[in-house]
Amino acid sequence: MGSGTGGWLDDTRASYDTVAVDYARMTRHLLADTPEERAVLALFADLVRARGGGPVADVGCGTGRVTAHLGRLGLDVFGIDLSPGMLEVARREHPGLRFALGSMTDLDLADATVAGLIAWFSLIHIPDDEIGTVLAHFRRVLRPGGPLLLAFHVGDGTTVKTEGYGGHPMKVHVHRRRHDRMNAWLDASGFTVEEHGTLTSAESGLGGIILARRRGDSRSPDGA
Repeated sequence: MGSGTGGWLDDTRASYDTVAVDYARMTRHLLADTPEERAVLALFADLVRARGGGPVADVGCGTGRVTAHLGRLGLDVFGIDLSPGMLEVARREHPGLRFALGSMTDLDLADATVAGLIAWFSLIHIPDDEIGTVLAHFRRVLRPGGPLLLAFHVGDGTTVKTEGYGGHPMKVHVHRRRHDRMNAWLDASGFTVEEHGTLTSAESGLGGIILARRRGDSRSPDGA
């Protein structure tokens, strides 16, 4: 786990521990209802395979519904999440997959060991002053040229979610961002943005999608 991240990290962990069972119950069907999201995930899977395949990290995997979908698409995928409660449900619902406890603010993976990385509506709880740290970890663990898929809520400002998923109490900050800001952060962190867009689904009233790749040299936009 990361240190120096303040109480928001503990609040996020505790909140998702509390709601884990109801979260799984209320979200496990969402991909069946969201063809646009399935299409984006299929494109990401194709990009990983086009570069020869390899391990894929689903960072902020929650109860593993997207991890499992990527597994069904043929990827060698594993999940990482901050919440032990969420991971307990993930392991129970998807016993054939690997899940590990960890924080994207201090990602415990070796350098250049993953062929692809996805953060599906999980950056939404990361404050602005931690985004650079998180993206630096993403770049560090990805192989050069490896694809990164981000999904996030589009908009401005931050709200505090105090209740959710079955009416349980929560205390999580939800940050909304614009594509130009996300793209600038990615560029500064050594990524080249390949595609970006929006979608509306049960997951988000206005969701942002960015597909990027890790540059070989964070100082060079043309690095492989």
